[in-house]
Amino acid sequence: MIGSIVILLSFQLAGEVIARGFGLPIPGPVIGLVLLVAALWLRPALEDTMRPLTSTLLGHLSLLFVPAGTGIVGNLDTVRDSGLALLVVLVVSTALAIVAGAWVFAVLARRFAPEDGA
Repeated sequence: MIGSIVILLSFQLAGEVIARGFGLPIPGPVIGLVLLVAALWLRPALEDTMRPLTSTLLGHLSLLFVPAGTGIVGNLDTVRDSGLALLVVLVVSTALAIVAGAWVFAVLARRFAPEDGA
């Protein structure tokens, strides 16, 4: 599992280096994730290496909400001042994410649907 963590953190580091080196407005971890997806696509055997780590991380995903909750409590004045704008952004971005996810699912379902030979 240590090797998988090193791989994951290496992609995050590469994303940070690219984002900061080129002054991109995209967060480094997002670039690293795109690079990781590309690596998984180009080298499918990497999936077997990463599976134990990713399964463990997904099993403990709820722990990642603790820092977010702490951040909200630490910035209550910002929430109070911009609460309505934050609420609108959260609702709209959630709706867009659901629509994008449904669209990708529909496209992939059509792409990989078994052909009816009957």
